[in-house]
Amino acid sequence: LNRATHFYEATLAIELRREDYAHKPTVVFPAGDGVGGALVQDPARKPGDGTLVYLNAGGKLDACLQRVAAAGGAVVLPKTDIGDPGFIALIRDTEGNTVGLHDER
Repeated sequence: LNRATHFYEATLAIELRREDYAHKPTVVFPAGDGVGGALVQDPARKPGDGTLVYLNAGGKLDACLQRVAAAGGAVVLPKTDIGDPGFIALIRDTEGNTVGLHDER
């Protein structure tokens, strides 16, 4: 995580904020008026496994999760409280990609 943090700070000329989400070391990209992001050190994911992208559920996480199966996907991790930042869930899309959904509520 330290090496990746240094890489993105140096490459993007930004300062990342260190936090702890769901008991996982996390480094948060500034969102400003656009799309933000985070680097999460998760023992379930190994370097090179690919990126886990989190999309904003826009206050509708429950409704999104209810539509996943009908759209051909699967819920991998149900709605999970991560404290002050809100809630997350993981879904698998029709192509086998795991995608995170985040909601502040």
